[in-house]
Amino acid sequence: SVPDFVLYEHAVGYALLKVKEFEDAALISSEVETAISNVQKFTGVVKMHAFEPFRNTENALENCNAISEGISHSDLVNFLEANLPKKKKIVVGISDSRLSGSLQEQVGTIKPVFGGVNTEILRGVRVHFEHLARELPHHSLNKTKISLGHSYSRAKVRFIFKYLKVKFDVHRVDNMIIQSIALLDMLDKDINLFGMRIREWYSYHFPELFKVVPDQYKYIKCAVTILDRNKIGEDEEMTTKLAVIAEIMEAARTSMGMELSELDLMNIERNIFFRFATRVASLYEYRQRLHNYIKERMGACAPSLCALIGEQVGARLISHAGSLTNLAKYPASTVQILGTEKALFRALKSRSE
Repeated sequence: SVPDFVLYEHAVGYALLKVKEFEDAALISSEVETAISNVQKFTGVVKMHAFEPFRNTENALENCNAISEGISHSDLVNFLEANLPKKKKIVVGISDSRLSGSLQEQVGTIKPVFGGVNTEILRGVRVHFEHLARELPHHSLNKTKISLGHSYSRAKVRFIFKYLKVKFDVHRVDNMIIQSIALLDMLDKDINLFGMRIREWYSYHFPELFKVVPDQYKYIKCAVTILDRNKIGEDEEMTTKLAVIAEIMEAARTSMGMELSELDLMNIERNIFFRFATRVASLYEYRQRLHNYIKERMGACAPSLCALIGEQVGARLISHAGSLTNLAKYPASTVQILGTEKALFRALKSRSE
């Protein structure tokens, strides 16, 4: 249906615009679409009826948060009651269907409508708002929109907690523990896969190195440092960095690995292998820093749990439970099977069969 008024929410305040009456309601949609491209034509379709600026940035943020959740703020209710004609069932076009129920409940004289021609009219209002609200400085409109956008993003979670009473605390430290342990598990899988790939790749050239340096991280560091086994004794600075240099040099002299062509040597020393191995080594170092972070956070968040079962297992239990509070409320029988549900049910199923 064709609205009598349209409600437009801007960063600077609420605007109520009067829509002209059309003799043929079927033609309004095409006429509005044509008028949007021309500001003179559009101002003939829509006229500014009333405008109420927000008192300050905090007031603007409150109204923005309320509208985003489909709640009619008291400022909006007062604005509509003060500026709409005192008759029943005035058709008002709105941009968000979630606001319809709240408006009808608090302002009984209006009939909110959404979609159809209202969407086109509000699109035109959004495009030509600077011309419709000429008394407002144009440069402040853009600045206000940017400022409100930043404030809204920062305050989104705080608004949910305040208005909807959702028990969600942004300061809960176990949120970071849950995300960190998930990242740690992912890193372990990736590092193991990449480390095996590097060992298999470099073993074609120097297969004996893994027997001398079995630790995967140290193996990768040695491979990055050595690169060409035939040049291991030429660079004195390089050799002083290796704790087991005597064994490595002996293994290099008697190695049964393949010799490298110039192209392979260029690949190993400068391009693909060197860069890949360096990045995997940096992943190892990042993984260690992440583990230290989890250890510190678990010591601060759940010191008793950390002392009983260790920081990694404790963090995984918190992750499976969803929060430390949920874990504390679980009975012992539930804690016992956390993370092993699939194996438990598979065992129960095989036993029953």
